[in-house]
Amino acid sequence: MPTSVFVMVIASAALHAGWNALLKIGLDRFLTASLIQIGAGAIALLALPFVPVPNAAAWPWIVLSALLHIGYNVFLSRAYQYGDLGQVYPLSRGSSPLLVAGLSVLLLGELLPGGQLFGLAVLVAGIWLMAVRGGSGKASRGLLLCALMTALFIASYTLADASGARANGDPLSYSLWLFAVNGLVMALVILGQRGPRVVRELGPHWRAGLVGGGMSMLAYTIVIWAMTQAPVALVSALRETSVVFALLIGRLWLGESLPPIRLLACLIILAGVALMKLA
Repeated sequence: MPTSVFVMVIASAALHAGWNALLKIGLDRFLTASLIQIGAGAIALLALPFVPVPNAAAWPWIVLSALLHIGYNVFLSRAYQYGDLGQVYPLSRGSSPLLVAGLSVLLLGELLPGGQLFGLAVLVAGIWLMAVRGGSGKASRGLLLCALMTALFIASYTLADASGARANGDPLSYSLWLFAVNGLVMALVILGQRGPRVVRELGPHWRAGLVGGGMSMLAYTIVIWAMTQAPVALVSALRETSVVFALLIGRLWLGESLPPIRLLACLIILAGVALMKLA
């Protein structure tokens, strides 16, 4: 992976942790997640006149990804009902790189070298240590189920978007149309679920929706571009260094605990990143 791509993926990780922190702040986490996706869709919609329409081969992937993002938002918001940011986030994000690494071999024919696989394993071990042993409480069955289902949806839409962006040949065009479609789908989902009154609920929070949506869109657009430049499993794993940023956000802004075991987990994660970069 070129250094420029490496740095951009790390920046994407920081942005991703930032918008996930907004989920924890919201009173209704599914509604907050939907608001952020709608905000991202609104921003993407304004940019569509400046990018070409994706080619026919990309559209099935865009539709599939938009549907998978519904499941992602549902299970992520439910997971936050069981645990704090420093526990839910590592569990859900840390499980997906292993799924992506395995599935990318089968679906994309991408096999990482031994050194990078070892680095990925170290990184994931650090993430799981942070979640399972470093949380503010014992991980409940509900938390584990929702976090692992979130990871499954993450791995699924990651592979779908890697395939779609590569088929399209223009990652920026793919990403903007994806977010526009995804925003529309989420708007229809919450309207169908909660009726017109949801518009009044969302109205006062439109600024947070745009800020979170902008962060979400920029973070994932970087990832989509990176997946056209480097192996998907490598990009997916590096993206999950966002758990370190989530830890800092949880401690500094949300007042969450910072047990020593989480600091140890951070060092293990950083060691995994170094091994992956140097391999």
